[in-house]
Amino acid sequence: MSEIDTSWQPRRHPAQKAAFIMATTGETISFGALEARANQGAHVLRSMGVRAGMHLAILMENRREMLEVCFAADRAGVYYTTISTHLGPDEVAYILSDCDARLLITSARYAGLIPALRETLGGACDFLVVGGEDPSQSSWDAAAAGMPETPIADEAQGVDMLYSSGTTGRPKGIKWELEPAPIGTRTMLVDLLTTLFGYGPEARYLSTAPLYHAAPLRHSMVTIKAGGTAVIMDRFDAEGALRFIEQYRITHSQWVPTMFVRLLKLPEETRLSYDLSSMEMAVHAAAPCPIDTKHEMLAWWGDIIHEYYAGTENNGFVAITSPEWREHPGSVGRAKLGIIHICDEAGEECPAGQEGEIYFENGHQFAYHKDPEKTRRATNQKGWTTLGDIGRVDAQGYLYLTDRKSFMIISGGVNVYPQETEDALLNHPAVLDAAVIGIPHEDFGEAVHAVVQLLPDTEASEELREALFAFCRSRLSSIKCPRSIEFRSALPRTETGKLHKRLLRAEYHGPK
Repeated sequence: MSEIDTSWQPRRHPAQKAAFIMATTGETISFGALEARANQGAHVLRSMGVRAGMHLAILMENRREMLEVCFAADRAGVYYTTISTHLGPDEVAYILSDCDARLLITSARYAGLIPALRETLGGACDFLVVGGEDPSQSSWDAAAAGMPETPIADEAQGVDMLYSSGTTGRPKGIKWELEPAPIGTRTMLVDLLTTLFGYGPEARYLSTAPLYHAAPLRHSMVTIKAGGTAVIMDRFDAEGALRFIEQYRITHSQWVPTMFVRLLKLPEETRLSYDLSSMEMAVHAAAPCPIDTKHEMLAWWGDIIHEYYAGTENNGFVAITSPEWREHPGSVGRAKLGIIHICDEAGEECPAGQEGEIYFENGHQFAYHKDPEKTRRATNQKGWTTLGDIGRVDAQGYLYLTDRKSFMIISGGVNVYPQETEDALLNHPAVLDAAVIGIPHEDFGEAVHAVVQLLPDTEASEELREALFAFCRSRLSSIKCPRSIEFRSALPRTETGKLHKRLLRAEYHGPK
């Protein structure tokens, strides 16, 4: 692989080379065009009064301008917050207010939210629209077109301030310290990702998920900064992803376990009809991967699959290669950033093999924006930090995830973590997706309840329900088996595979 340019900016790479490509349309943005548009965008930010250290927000679908705006912010020394396109006006207004956004840049698709946001926020936030033709709205395109393509005079390194997905409550901004630094300054994240996953000038990276999420955004930007080419899907489609790997000769890609499940549920003749030989590395994270699913993917793609465990907070980072995983099936790896500690409810460190809450020592420092209490709860007396996940470490230091602490079911006084039950259900050939929660039970306090999405053209029936009960009983202890199963057309997942269990739980327990 070619030596990576340590300047980490589009202007350092060949101007005619593709920086990123919109996969579906083939729209290609060269490094030269990205450099010019990022500079114009930075001038727009300064003209709107957005100075270094301030905040802006971005709300748009995967499109060319989203990355251009992020690169503009990245060289203007500002915090930039990308917002989920699935949120309603009240939720968007909450984030804009919470992060003190001076400016929201949105696309025409979501510009209809602006009147309600303006009414809620008053004059605290300005708005610019990408791709809009409504003369009553201020246009990002028009503003940028009139700006110089040369750098702003006071360039500085910016940083994202992303929000948690809100799967267990209100989303919180995850804030890293923004210190004055020249643009292109190598960060901990750049060093980590390029070292572990080899993003460099030869990389052609397929981004399969919305750019408003942490991993797709950060991995895409690191690829581009390293001189590689990012290929951006507008939305995930299992067969479409295989087609793009073949079409663009993808070398690197990123996935979540639910995507693997959907890939494996494709007909075998479909899966095997695409040329995937260009693939050198497939990275996955976001949730524990069912062991059987991982074995099937390894049998199909070979030992190019790398897994990691981390949060948007990046307070620690754990990773594992395919050969390591074969020796430690089910593990997410050993620490690459920070030191892992497993602690019991009293805060005492657990011995190897015992489950407890996962903490990291000497990881990256962060804070939850405007929520010192949440920051305090995530930090123990020794200064170690946690994301609230449960797991264990073996004698060799390999971490195994159990589930999130907040998802635990207490049934008859026994703690049940639903991930194992979900994994068992996903292995049934009729099941496309599954969620397991605790629902109120008169005798046990909570009972294990499964919500199942079936494959298309598969009919729900009592016979199938009984078959799923039997399938679970053949693989799990009785306490982990669901006492009830319901069928639904879809589960409330984010597009990076995280399950909104609080929405399911609220149907039975009320809001929490």
